[in-house]
Amino acid sequence: MVGRIPVLDVMPLVDLGRRPAKATVGEPFPVTATVFREGHDKLSAEVVLTGPDGRRGDPVRMRPQDGPPDRYVAWVTPDREGAWTFEVQAWSDPLATWQHDAGLKIPAGVDVELMFTEGRLLLERVLADLPAGAADEAATLRAAIKAAQDTARPAEARLAALQDSALTTVLADHPIRELVTVEGPFPAYADRERALFGSWYEFFPRSEGATRDEKTGAITSGTLRTAAQRLDAVAAMGFDVIYLPPIHPIGEVNRKGPNNTLTPGPDDTGSPWAIGSKDGGHDAIHPELGTFEDFDAFVARAGELGLEVALDLALQAAPDHPWVTEHPDFFTTRADGSIAYAENPPKKYQDIYPVNFDNDPEGIRREVLRVVRLWMSHGVRIFRVDNPHTKPVEFWEWLLGEVRRTDPDVIFLAEAFTRPAMMRGLGAVGFQQSYTYFTWRTAKWEIEEYLTELATETAHLMRPNFFVNTPDILHAYLQYGGPAAFKVRAALAATGSPTWGVYAGYELYEHVAVKPGSEEYLDSEKFQIRIRDWDAAESEGRTLAPYLTRLNQIRRQHRALQLLRTVVVHSSDDENVLVFSKQAVAGDPTSDTVVVVINLDPHATRETTVHIDLPALGMDWGDTYVVHDEITGEDWSWGQHNYVRLDPHHEPAHVLSIRRTA
Repeated sequence: MVGRIPVLDVMPLVDLGRRPAKATVGEPFPVTATVFREGHDKLSAEVVLTGPDGRRGDPVRMRPQDGPPDRYVAWVTPDREGAWTFEVQAWSDPLATWQHDAGLKIPAGVDVELMFTEGRLLLERVLADLPAGAADEAATLRAAIKAAQDTARPAEARLAALQDSALTTVLADHPIRELVTVEGPFPAYADRERALFGSWYEFFPRSEGATRDEKTGAITSGTLRTAAQRLDAVAAMGFDVIYLPPIHPIGEVNRKGPNNTLTPGPDDTGSPWAIGSKDGGHDAIHPELGTFEDFDAFVARAGELGLEVALDLALQAAPDHPWVTEHPDFFTTRADGSIAYAENPPKKYQDIYPVNFDNDPEGIRREVLRVVRLWMSHGVRIFRVDNPHTKPVEFWEWLLGEVRRTDPDVIFLAEAFTRPAMMRGLGAVGFQQSYTYFTWRTAKWEIEEYLTELATETAHLMRPNFFVNTPDILHAYLQYGGPAAFKVRAALAATGSPTWGVYAGYELYEHVAVKPGSEEYLDSEKFQIRIRDWDAAESEGRTLAPYLTRLNQIRRQHRALQLLRTVVVHSSDDENVLVFSKQAVAGDPTSDTVVVVINLDPHATRETTVHIDLPALGMDWGDTYVVHDEITGEDWSWGQHNYVRLDPHHEPAHVLSIRRTA
């Protein structure tokens, strides 16, 4: 039933509150609700958080939200990892009603003494309920009560005493609550900070430290030991997570050759996603990469450098995977007796058998959980899940729930470039992060809409990870935009999302597709080892690494860029110049505030005027302020309307921190 003071449409809720909304330790999130009542009396509302240990936090007062009437908002912040709840409390507010009515009646000479008497009685109620030790507040209340009774003073002076800021603060801290309605509790789960904020770098261990014989051209695979030597450079660029594609044995049956051909040579390495051979399956390491001892050393070295290791979890099997003989019910047998390989018509993946979750669901659950816990025992606390949208959602809810029950710090990233309902559904059942449509959002209007959507409409369901490229995706923007395009997309990803990612080779401007119209790389690293001369690129200045390093430094220095939900999109007079801001505390210009201006045209310099929505940042329209460009080091005095000139070949973006407000 609806309460005496109706509280409706509470958010954030996932599946009407049946599943927890996403939260992060230290991240403020907004609780909103529609609150109203009959008549003209005033009401108030607040939000109360309850932590994993059952302790209730201090109430946070809700304020009217911009937009529809009767919509209220409060920002609350969990400070510990685990399962939280929040509730909305609304009440009739006689103090606010009196303050409103007195402010109208007393200056008009209507019911003057009656209004002062009613005010005095309300203040006496507050005084009687003050906790012991609130001496200063009690003194403030007694002074106000005395002023209300002092008929020798002009009515205007008495009223001013009852509108004093010190008294207003006391009354806000000690409201009179009547006709209280409570909605909730509703669940939220606070994950550790890395679930929200981090910079990812992806490389194939077999390529790192690989060598080519100058005489024969034969390539010797890199190993986990040689790949560990690359970690110093990754950490130096400021990345937090090193993500490894599958490191398991690769199938030999139907192995793919270079560029996804069906005619591999005897020395071709195949796709790491074709998991399993005579050397083992998901619980084994490819013999050419090394041993578990080598993997442990890799994880240890990463930890010394401040890097977490993320490992690919791809639930599929090569035709010679041990599962095929040990667990044939894990797969689909076709009418001719053959096992069905993976297809996404017209694409065919002859080197992969998809898992059928209907034949032996309990067996699959046990086996996958065993595999996940094995890698967890070797220091993996982050899993990038390959194509989770091709597996039952109920399976993921079970698996992620089992892991969270014992190891709540483990993070799962959903690699699901698919329909919005599925992407949001995966987030709802427990995936802590998700790949997004960012790669395909290149026009200004698309990016504006998407930033707003992710920050406001879906933040309680899914956290975005903006990868600028992947081994599967080389967007046409990068193929034809030149080096400037790589800077543009890096700046946009690093500032637009708290978590972003780079696949190795991005800093070398690798941009050649296998054919026109394709997003596949030529000589894709998915099917062969790629040897890169990092040292030569650095010595010759052919690397974007310094720029990526600076972006990651800026992200670490600015709390605003580590958060998702405070994005505000501003405007410019140029359809290629994007403007948005983030704040550590929404609407508070004294908190860390960053304004980002990006020229999305990688081919031409753009000059335009940008228009800042100052009230959205907590400032007045006429305010001026000083902005500091975190990339170039320059300072400017800004206001509502500001001239910018961005040369994509020199510097396509301003990342501006507000250093001083008027």
